[in-house]
Amino acid sequence: MTLSVSPPSAATVAELAAELAVLLGERNVSADLRARERASVDGAWMSPIISEQLPLGLADLVAYPTTAEQIGEAVAAAVRRGVPVTPRGKGTGNYGQAIPMAGGLVLDVSRARAVVEVGDGFVTAEAGMPMVALERAAAATGQQLWMYPSTAQSSIGGFLSGGSGGTGTIAHGSNDAGFVLALDVVHATGSPELVHVAGEEAMRFVHNYGTAGVIARATVRLEPLQDWRGVYASFPDFPGALSVLREIGRLQPLPRLVSADTPEVTATLPEDDALPPGRASLRVIADAGTVDAVRALVEGAGGRVEDVREGAQVPLALSVLSYNHPIEWLQKSAPGVWFHVEVAGDALVERIEEVHAVYEGGLLHIEAGHTVPIGMLAGVYRSPEQVYAGIAALNAIGVGVHDPHQWNVDFQLGRTLETAATTDPHGLLNPGKLNADYDGPTKGAIR
Repeated sequence: MTLSVSPPSAATVAELAAELAVLLGERNVSADLRARERASVDGAWMSPIISEQLPLGLADLVAYPTTAEQIGEAVAAAVRRGVPVTPRGKGTGNYGQAIPMAGGLVLDVSRARAVVEVGDGFVTAEAGMPMVALERAAAATGQQLWMYPSTAQSSIGGFLSGGSGGTGTIAHGSNDAGFVLALDVVHATGSPELVHVAGEEAMRFVHNYGTAGVIARATVRLEPLQDWRGVYASFPDFPGALSVLREIGRLQPLPRLVSADTPEVTATLPEDDALPPGRASLRVIADAGTVDAVRALVEGAGGRVEDVREGAQVPLALSVLSYNHPIEWLQKSAPGVWFHVEVAGDALVERIEEVHAVYEGGLLHIEAGHTVPIGMLAGVYRSPEQVYAGIAALNAIGVGVHDPHQWNVDFQLGRTLETAATTDPHGLLNPGKLNADYDGPTKGAIR
């Protein structure tokens, strides 16, 4: 862990707390130990490698701004005193990116959640607005988000800062492929000004955990609302589900999501008659006009359609059973046993036996991706060395891997360092996450 700043003194923290109480209101500032502890953890427990190092930091103070402008004021107040600032959305990230490694102020933006405007092809909202609420706001105008994360309750600011993809990526790719239209960000210069950036300039503040600037408000792309159906299918074995995953993912209009799990992973998911025990599950958010085509592909490959569901909640219900969530259910079924790595490539379908054999107990959750299948590969955890040796073995058979067992910015690191030199000259934004010498084993491999 590389830190460029030192934890603040008790006197400095007290001064900052007093100013923030005036700026935000006393109820929106806390030095209570339990509040500080809650604000200092995220989903890093999913990584046994990170878990072995926890706790990695404890906030000295937590602030809860309720507007984008208050986010700017809180950052400025901390920066003027040299206090580190760790921005936080809903804390759903899995890599420790929201842990305040240098102490200081945790800026919890989850109370700043106004929808500013829903227009033709866009929505503007404050950083704390949950993605599921944005989807509802868009639907009220006959539109839908280009994408949203599987953790649909996560905030728009947190998702843009730490996430990379989600429901809708089959059609549109990750959240740097036209999803982000504009941002209002706060620099760590002592000014509360919200700096408006758009297009490519806005991308300097995406995927980097708030290390170059704190997102206070975001404008993201919408598209016309589609009539979706949730198709639940099952197969006697996982290869059966894999045999149709890519073809279903190419149906026109494109599905919003295609997910599949081994029988072992399916058995750990929440109980549902559409997830029969002992069978591999395949789940699709399909355009209503393609349901018959999905059924034909499933049945032609020896599977069966267990249910077809409709209604506004169906896409959300399937989304929360995608990406890392099935592996999270697996991990909860046997605490301390499993780890995972993020994987991508056609080898996930074409060489599944070799993929599963890389790690002891190997089990894959897979998605139809924008260009190639993506997924989460779980294995029984033995040691960090075992994990990293497996990453090399996966690369050798054509699987791209992203390492979820570290908290360093690993997307466009050079660009972020260049930006932060101006926007955070004293290294006060989320210290410990932006390390110029970081050269992890899989840096940016599947982004």
